[in-house]
Amino acid sequence: MDFDLQWLLLGLPVAFALGWLASRFDFQQLKREQRDAPKAYFKGLNLLLNEQHDKAIDAFIEAVQQDPDTSDLHFALGNLFRRRGEYERAVRVHQHLLNRADLPPAERDRAQHGLAQDYMQAGLFDRAEAAWRALEGTAYDTDARLALLTLHERSHDWRSAVDDALKLERGSTGSYASRIAHYWCELALEADAKQQTADADDALRRAHEAAPQAARPMVTAGRRLARMGRHAEAMAVWNDLLASHPASSNLVAADYAASALACGSQDEARGRLLTLHQKKPSIDLLNAIGALDSDPVSRCDRTRTQLSLLPTLSAAQAMLHEYETSALPLLPADLSAVGEVIGRAARAGQRYRCAACGFDAQHHYWQCPGCLGWDTYPPQRLEEF
Repeated sequence: MDFDLQWLLLGLPVAFALGWLASRFDFQQLKREQRDAPKAYFKGLNLLLNEQHDKAIDAFIEAVQQDPDTSDLHFALGNLFRRRGEYERAVRVHQHLLNRADLPPAERDRAQHGLAQDYMQAGLFDRAEAAWRALEGTAYDTDARLALLTLHERSHDWRSAVDDALKLERGSTGSYASRIAHYWCELALEADAKQQTADADDALRRAHEAAPQAARPMVTAGRRLARMGRHAEAMAVWNDLLASHPASSNLVAADYAASALACGSQDEARGRLLTLHQKKPSIDLLNAIGALDSDPVSRCDRTRTQLSLLPTLSAAQAMLHEYETSALPLLPADLSAVGEVIGRAARAGQRYRCAACGFDAQHHYWQCPGCLGWDTYPPQRLEEF
């Protein structure tokens, strides 16, 4: 049977027309899908800027459904879930990204970073630690090490915190010497609580080596020696502290005075404390000096000077205590100074506060100047609650 070329000539244009129509249909559908996806995305962005988080999440979910391969939409959705406190949904979004075989390495690290943040915010610290460790050696290495340091501080895993801080230092992210000293001091306190004297000694030595000029190792070492009854050694450590960190003298003033009395060095200790008190008076130094001074007149004079230099409630209380214990006559000037201090302190509680917005005012208002609410000011002053 002979093939009729006429049918071929007629069929070719028909096939071409059908192919063109099919391509146009697919192209129009693709254009429509690409147009709808950005529309949903910008709708979600607009809702997000208007603080309408629930509607924004719905819009982003719609955009993700229209274009499931767009990772940026997934990241935006995961971040929204985390901000809303919906950590389980945020975890599912980031795990979905990590399960995609076509995800580039940089996007995979970004998804791992988001997953670690989800676990961190959800309080799942064991999972967060594993997620952060998976980011070591990536572009998020510094963030991961800082997060691990925070995790180990929260869990009081001080040895791991020391390792984290040393790695951060080696990564040229700054000095962590002071924090490392704090970690070793914490380890010393833990060892002492377990009566592991050798471990406590070693931890304090390492703390001093990490930050030779830090105050806490000296404070901790002195208190530890005092608890062991080695008061002369404790005073030697604290003398170094008073010389290198005068401001920290307030922390050990009472302990210093007690150790001085225990080893008969009250005159030397009183002289050192008086020198510090003259440079920068404080109630802690004043009380420590008073514990080393048996003369009530000199104690009252120092308290009077303290009250004039630092008119605080603590100084006023110390003045009243001195007069009470020494049986000296109360001078009118001292009584006036005490009254002035009490009046100044009382002014903070003599204000009114709006129950709606917390706006403080010296006078009572029927309409709050802050939130413009009516009858929001209770008729009682703050000190009367």
